[in-house]
Amino acid sequence: MRVEGLGLREGKGSLSQTRLLLESDIIERAEGASLVLGTARKDSRSPLFGEDRPWEPRFDNLYPNVIFDETDGVYKLWYNPFVVDERVTNMPVELRKSVGYVQAKGRRESGLCYATSTDGIVWHKPELGLVEFDGSKRNNLVMRMIHGPGVFKDLRDPDPARRYKLFGVDENTKSMAVAFSSNGLHWSPLIQCPRIEAQGDTHNNALWDDGSGKYVGITRLWIDRQRIVGRTDSADFIDWTKAEEVLRGDPENQTYAMPVFRYANVFLGLVMILRADQTVDCELAWSRDTKTWERVCPGTPLIPRGPDGACDAGCIYAAAYPVVREDGIRLYYLGSDDTHLSWRKGYLCLAHLRPDGFAGMHTERSSQPGVIVTKPLKLDGSALEVNVDASKGECLVEILDSHEEPIPAFSRAEARPLRRIDGAHLRAAWNGKRDLSSLAGRDIRLKFHLRNACLYAFRFTQAD
Repeated sequence: MRVEGLGLREGKGSLSQTRLLLESDIIERAEGASLVLGTARKDSRSPLFGEDRPWEPRFDNLYPNVIFDETDGVYKLWYNPFVVDERVTNMPVELRKSVGYVQAKGRRESGLCYATSTDGIVWHKPELGLVEFDGSKRNNLVMRMIHGPGVFKDLRDPDPARRYKLFGVDENTKSMAVAFSSNGLHWSPLIQCPRIEAQGDTHNNALWDDGSGKYVGITRLWIDRQRIVGRTDSADFIDWTKAEEVLRGDPENQTYAMPVFRYANVFLGLVMILRADQTVDCELAWSRDTKTWERVCPGTPLIPRGPDGACDAGCIYAAAYPVVREDGIRLYYLGSDDTHLSWRKGYLCLAHLRPDGFAGMHTERSSQPGVIVTKPLKLDGSALEVNVDASKGECLVEILDSHEEPIPAFSRAEARPLRRIDGAHLRAAWNGKRDLSSLAGRDIRLKFHLRNACLYAFRFTQAD
């Protein structure tokens, strides 16, 4: 079975069996170790493209939606620039230092554009011949007058005409709306969803939640003049509930947008935080049910902004969704070279995370070991894999019973250290033994001993 929208097939070491160390509710206690965000490595080939078409006068936040379509074998991108921005087109560059972007006057209109790539690096903007712009259809537009749309491919819907789904704001009515497509190019008319009662002036996105048996939509509310993350749900993607608050920052650090996606056993949110100085950072949050959210290392960006003069020095707006491959996670994002309300230029950029590498438990002092003990877990498998960077130290695992008593054959004395090694699928072993079949069905605890190492995830899998 394919993990929806994330481009990874389940199997050996599958996502469905993965437990991330950022899941605070599985940790009983941690001593000498703390949670740190993963290292997002920016691709040296970024920026991948910029505002290089007449119908792209300003990317602004772009609100990119990226998938790797395994059926077609290509990366697909839907992005949301201003296709009309008279502030930009009517203001000579030499006057922009004396007139701010907000003070400039002019009509703005958003549109939805489409691009493809065979490698996720070099992108093609095809002439689709679908939507007229300035008297011509020789462009890559698939829709106009749509703001902040989330677009995804829904593999579970049996109706091929509803294979692709869109969740955004109709700029004509200022109402939340949805649309359907068989191929992501030819879209149905927008269907109004006024019951959501959200302004939605953000990157809206939606996904299917097996737990509730409903689609979940993430949008924006305004409360006390502050940007708030709102949540709505629907059984049929047409009739939605009134959106309710699920996450907020503070007036100086507002939750501007939060694309949400399923990863392993949790939901992750890429939270764009609008700072008081009008810079925008991408942070991380997680949830079990899309209703109760916990921010991970608040105040610390998952994708750091670049230095002054860089294409992403001012703002970062993460795409929905990360593309998960066997060798790591691709985080596409919009990078801006200046602050939110400035005459900024925007670019599609890319950063990389290791597999499961959103966050990990790291030893606080290289000279002293750290210990992490899980809450009781049901052993579902016959082997244990760990995702750990112990390239400069070591990781050792012992297995305890539910009362925290060591199980003799799997005690610390019997454990084989994972030393001077870094890997996403490292098998734990005890005196040369990897098979855990004798513990099948038991409630156990895992006790990790780390020295100068970072543990990202573990999973029960099947012994070779």
